[in-house]
Amino acid sequence: MRQFDIITHCVEYNNLEELEEADRLLLEQAIRAGMDAYAPYSQYYVGAAVRLSGGSVCTGNNQENVAYPSGLCAERVALFAASALYPGVPVESLAIAGRALHFAITEPVTPCGACRQVIAEYEQLHARPVRLIMMGEKSRIWTVDSIRHLLPLMFAADQLRKHL
Repeated sequence: MRQFDIITHCVEYNNLEELEEADRLLLEQAIRAGMDAYAPYSQYYVGAAVRLSGGSVCTGNNQENVAYPSGLCAERVALFAASALYPGVPVESLAIAGRALHFAITEPVTPCGACRQVIAEYEQLHARPVRLIMMGEKSRIWTVDSIRHLLPLMFAADQLRKHL
């Protein structure tokens, strides 16, 4: 038996003003995108903004459906839109912001497991990390330089290949 530790690295900011301008602007776009989320059931509104290599930005927000599995998270909406509109262009950063109608989100909103795996796929596809910037409502802001900090033992495509 072998035991090992997994260490992650996260930077915490107290407010938007502490962020570098590019991260602040991207997070502001995510906040605005969340205002248009379709969340009549959870009333939990999430916006995401993706900055691509070259500077283009695509936004997305969560889209709910009465048949719950049919909805989609803001992160995947933004990533899939970016990939559809700008095929082959690497993702540099992804900002996520959330708010709720009936309670305060006191911690930064982090991607769900499915979104983490999708972000990991884009990191692998383009062989470069995706920076994540995460915020709740007027809460601290967390940043990580790669999805590997949130999904250290991720499933990868090479695990599907048969090794001879």
